[in-house]
Amino acid sequence: MTDKSIVVEQPRPLWQRLGWLAVIWTASVAALGVAAWIMRLFMSAAGLSSH
Repeated sequence: MTDKSIVVEQPRPLWQRLGWLAVIWTASVAALGVAAWIMRLFMSAAGLSSH
């Protein structure tokens, strides 16, 4: 017979999970902001106005 040891990971602390959530949320908002800025840059280069 083979002796397989089962390793059960403990869940990460709440502060660490919330920290990762905040980092991912901030990065996604920043990426959307950069995409919007690039779109406005192309629009103004093409002579279009955003307002």
